[in-house]
Amino acid sequence: MNISLPYGKSSVDIDVSGINATVLTPRFTDGLADEKSAFFRSIELPIGTSSLVDAISPDEKVAIVIPDITRPFPSDRVLPWLFEALSHLPKENFVIVNGTGSHRGNTPDELRSMVGDDVYNTYRIINHDGHDAKTWRNVGSSKFGYDVFLNREYVEADRRIVLGFIEPHFMAGFSGGCKAVFPGVAGIDSIMHYHGASVIGDPLSTWGNLVDNPTQEHVRDAALKVPIDFCVNVALNKNREITRFFCGEVIAAHEAGCKYVKDTAMIECDEPFPIVISNNNGFPLDQNLYQAVKGMSAAAQIVKPDGLILMAAECSDGFPDHGNFKKLLFEYENIAKLLEDIMKPGFAVFDQWQIQLMAMICAKARVAVQCEIDDESIRKAYLTPVRSIQEALEEELDRIGRDAPVAILPEGPVTVPYLKG
Repeated sequence: MNISLPYGKSSVDIDVSGINATVLTPRFTDGLADEKSAFFRSIELPIGTSSLVDAISPDEKVAIVIPDITRPFPSDRVLPWLFEALSHLPKENFVIVNGTGSHRGNTPDELRSMVGDDVYNTYRIINHDGHDAKTWRNVGSSKFGYDVFLNREYVEADRRIVLGFIEPHFMAGFSGGCKAVFPGVAGIDSIMHYHGASVIGDPLSTWGNLVDNPTQEHVRDAALKVPIDFCVNVALNKNREITRFFCGEVIAAHEAGCKYVKDTAMIECDEPFPIVISNNNGFPLDQNLYQAVKGMSAAAQIVKPDGLILMAAECSDGFPDHGNFKKLLFEYENIAKLLEDIMKPGFAVFDQWQIQLMAMICAKARVAVQCEIDDESIRKAYLTPVRSIQEALEEELDRIGRDAPVAILPEGPVTVPYLKG
């Protein structure tokens, strides 16, 4: 039996014939038969608020936040429907803000591919720049004690609409909802606080949990400093088809979506596995090693201590070209010292949150990666480079026993396993 793992825009196939393999996938949900009609029904009968069309008058300026290219949100389909619904407003009244958070801005060609030719040629689109303070505006203080800076054009609009994709998230419980704003259009000064070591290291900052999740609490408190007028969230299946819309008041719509996604995407396992095979669900989610930490984290939920995580992630962009992700990984000779310094009071370095999570995974298990990054760099990042997931799997089974159980996550972090109890 062959299992196909998404890898960039192609795949890595592994043969599990004769192997004690457990394949963990979400409960497949068919895509909507008519996505456009479902969208219009969802905005006409929204969750927890009034109709979107009735709420916005023709003289108002509207900011629409979309996820950046590292998220699979179908902006090219949803945006034309949204503009059709708001056709009573002049086109010049809109600005589309690409919610990059701390990521790099997307190129013109990338933006065109994300939103489609018609939208790209008709409406003004800007990249949020989380590193340019001149483009931010202070909107107040978080209840956690820091100033919140958000994109100026977003803040100064009369109305604000946020778009997002709901999936389990390794820190905030779930993506979507207020995350479109914070960190999507936040300044790095604010992002650094919410991604602090104590917040990320809290056991409640984890997959599928919204209850007393400190990461989600930071997100919502900061994002709601400025009113969000409407939320359009979607759930997707493995074919990137929309399975459900969750539109309306941002908290109510998001929580309804999270309940639906948890029921379909999270899988209980009785025992941990000595080998877990994962990926980051292909392009655009596996463009760099920074993003690939999510697939590693999903596998880490069910791997035995000192077990092996085999990760397929193309990483065509290598290490991200923003921040300190690569720099910090390369500075330390061992993972224990890196974690020790990150946890020290007062330690605050951009990108430390993703490094902290990756370090915690590597402290628990061995992580081997098939990717396009050179072997030396992968080793410096505390990972083991492999040319073939298949070969690495066979070698490990020869070492620990051919009957050892193997878990496979063919859709990577879209499936989030957890241990019973």
